[in-house]
Amino acid sequence: MEIGIDSFAASPEKEVNGSRAINELIERIEFADKVGLDVFGIGEHHRENFLDSAPSMILAAAARKTEQIKLTSAVTVLSAADPVRVFQNFATLDLISSGRAEIVAGRGSFTDAFPLFGFNLEDYDAIFIEKLKLLLEIRDEETITWTGKFRPSLNRQSIYPRPVQKKLPVWLGVGGTPSSFVRAGELGLPLMLASIGGQTHRFAPLVDIYRQAGAKAGYSPEQLKVGLHSLGYVAETTEQAVNDYFPGYQKVFTKVGQERGFPPVTKAGFDAQNASPQGALLVGSPGEVAEKILHHHEALGGISRLTFQMDVGISHEKLLKAIQLIGQNVAPLVKASL
Repeated sequence: MEIGIDSFAASPEKEVNGSRAINELIERIEFADKVGLDVFGIGEHHRENFLDSAPSMILAAAARKTEQIKLTSAVTVLSAADPVRVFQNFATLDLISSGRAEIVAGRGSFTDAFPLFGFNLEDYDAIFIEKLKLLLEIRDEETITWTGKFRPSLNRQSIYPRPVQKKLPVWLGVGGTPSSFVRAGELGLPLMLASIGGQTHRFAPLVDIYRQAGAKAGYSPEQLKVGLHSLGYVAETTEQAVNDYFPGYQKVFTKVGQERGFPPVTKAGFDAQNASPQGALLVGSPGEVAEKILHHHEALGGISRLTFQMDVGISHEKLLKAIQLIGQNVAPLVKASL
């Protein structure tokens, strides 16, 4: 199992221009590489307090300071992007990193990008499906002829640069929509599942649907990889981890809940999720978190990648310590058990 970190490049509220926050993020990516983590992902948002509107640029800066770690989006909001430019950006990242670039393509958890780039939310499904298929065609063929509804046609057009990797890895980022799991299986794409609340095992039937659709389409079990993106944080003790993590978690998700009509986050609700072996939250000591990851692995019939999302206002120094514990304690425990 690959283990890594995802970041949304959250900017501290008191940050004046974001420069320090971005450079600290790059330092964390460099440190994650040094402690042996497998992958680091940067999300994409187009709203205040997030600095990740151009994730390929952050990853490219990190590529020059790292040697082994895979560098991926988490996720690329493909619906509001041009697949040609997405491919060119990540193919260039692949060249800079000597073959370590990946894309997780998805719709994103917010809709801010749709009005920003002039797209209609009524086209939510159709536009994503069309752009995903175009991205995959560009990845697989250097010269293409293509016609669609949401982008000008391409007539025997060659797309450059080409990446180091013969086939640039593209994962499909999903939430809980059954059709997304079927689509990933039918296309033979590895699946990156965002599990940010509730109990992870509830996704097991959908993961089964994904694997069944992939097998029916002729793909091998090795091609049908499942990744899990989880909210989490590791400290020396569970008490310390909860004390560090909960205040920011409560603030961030209460604010999101206000936008979406959800009740405020409570400590009791947090503890119930975090204490349960099946709960989605991975906040605790290295041993407890490793044990919980193994529960998720078993519940979903095997996962190939697990990434922690820790951006809830925790200091740079504490995030560095958490990365060290994940790389030097959690990952070895999990991999030894597997």
